[in-house]
Amino acid sequence: MGASSRMTVATHALTWMALVCPGRPDRIVTSDQIASSVNTNPVVIRRVLGSLRDAGLVVSQRGQGAGWRLARAPETITLRDVYLAVEPDPLIALHAATPNQECPVARGIPPVLREAYGRAEESMKAELAAVTVADVLRDTVA
Repeated sequence: MGASSRMTVATHALTWMALVCPGRPDRIVTSDQIASSVNTNPVVIRRVLGSLRDAGLVVSQRGQGAGWRLARAPETITLRDVYLAVEPDPLIALHAATPNQECPVARGIPPVLREAYGRAEESMKAELAAVTVADVLRDTVA
């Protein structure tokens, strides 16, 4: 099991869009253009952008001049917003199989770990909430 890169790809895409469309919320970019910057397949970008669209972070346009644009100003999009949009699974998951209920550790460990993992994930989300796409752009091109 490898770590997911959806968060990184999504943040890269949003940051690139903020760079090429400053003050131009109507400017449309294509998944091919974004994919060129990320150095990945446009299909990967379209999947990520679909999740970002569902979360209200980008807007898609179909037909003539099809493409994508930011739905909000980069200053208002936090990395927490991005994380919640593209990472549907918990940060750390419990084992999928039910532990042996005859074992006292197996019976008692799920709620203990669930609470610890939940606190860790909330701490991470709080840190991500303190950084915006505009911050990433500023620090990236500085």
